Amino acid sequence: MLLWLADWLSQYLSVFGVFRYLTLRAILGVLTALGISLLLGPWMIRTLNNLQIGQSVRSDGPQSHLSKSGTPTMGGALILMAIFVATLLWSDLSNRFVWVVMAVTFAFGAVGWVDDYRKVVQKDSRGLPARWKYFWQSLAGLGAALYLYSTATLPAETDLIIPFFKDVVIPLGPLFVVLTYFVIVGSSNAVNLTDGLDGLAIMPTVLVGGALGVFAYLAGNSVFANYLQIPFIPGAGELVVFCAALGGAGLGFLWFNTYPAQVFMGDVGALALGAALGVIAVIVRHEIVLFIMGGIFVLETVSVILQVASFKLTGKRIFRMAPIHHHFELKGWPEPRVIVRFWIITVVLVLIGLATLKLR
Repeated sequence: MLLWLADWLSQYLSVFGVFRYLTLRAILGVLTALGISLLLGPWMIRTLNNLQIGQSVRSDGPQSHLSKSGTPTMGGALILMAIFVATLLWSDLSNRFVWVVMAVTFAFGAVGWVDDYRKVVQKDSRGLPARWKYFWQSLAGLGAALYLYSTATLPAETDLIIPFFKDVVIPLGPLFVVLTYFVIVGSSNAVNLTDGLDGLAIMPTVLVGGALGVFAYLAGNSVFANYLQIPFIPGAGELVVFCAALGGAGLGFLWFNTYPAQVFMGDVGALALGAALGVIAVIVRHEIVLFIMGGIFVLETVSVILQVASFKLTGKRIFRMAPIHHHFELKGWPEPRVIVRFWIITVVLVLIGLATLKLR
């Protein structure tokens, strides 16, 4: 929005031409989203408290969590608002990738909002029934996959890139739709499963989102893409602004979500942010790298799958409790220790993901 204004003003004052630079707009996106989160955070927490929109805590979980009962939830709405405002202000709104990422983020956020609303406002412990939650997630994920496939203008936009190898490229054709669907829906639910401790999900999301911003910038620049031998995706660079806004909004939210949390993001935030990471990874053609960098999300998801499968097949549990962060809590790890160690692991995994740009 402001880019259009700056372009018009640059006819009269050349200094406004500086706003064409992605790096500057990304910085402004970070600061805008961060400022919105920090300024509106206290107001949102008071509002949620006044409306008695508080988190319910499972009685069979770690006993230390019982004190969290009643902590305001649905704070993810603040994250999404900050992201959308910053993106609308500083990105090129003629870019189709910006709109598809915002649409997916909004759609998954809406599904999460309905689920949270039914749980904490209507006091329905089931929330949105699983089949309906999955249906709406699938509809949004499939819609995004079909849109990206039908609007692709270059073969590189639908090829599968194998990291660490220069010339291993797999043309997917229509299978691109299937892969995209699973990446978006899978990453959305993986982040949601990770969101169980104060700040545990948001910091890895910020780290992975920031790294995806680097991939987007490089993939959208023909010179860098050719040098690094990664697919050149015209227009993908504009997603740097969205990734920057995600980082700023996430850090602002972490100010209030850090241990002991004053607010939780809820499904409205977790489902939306996970889907955003998934669709960005698809656009920049680095789905496998997302799998690496988001290793904590993968670990949390796999732990739930293994726990359920083991209990159904043998009647025994592999972990004391799933997702796996609760397992470590029940082993005696203090909550901050679990959180920070998972953050450290994510930093390492993100660095490995970034290293794939050169280790080919």
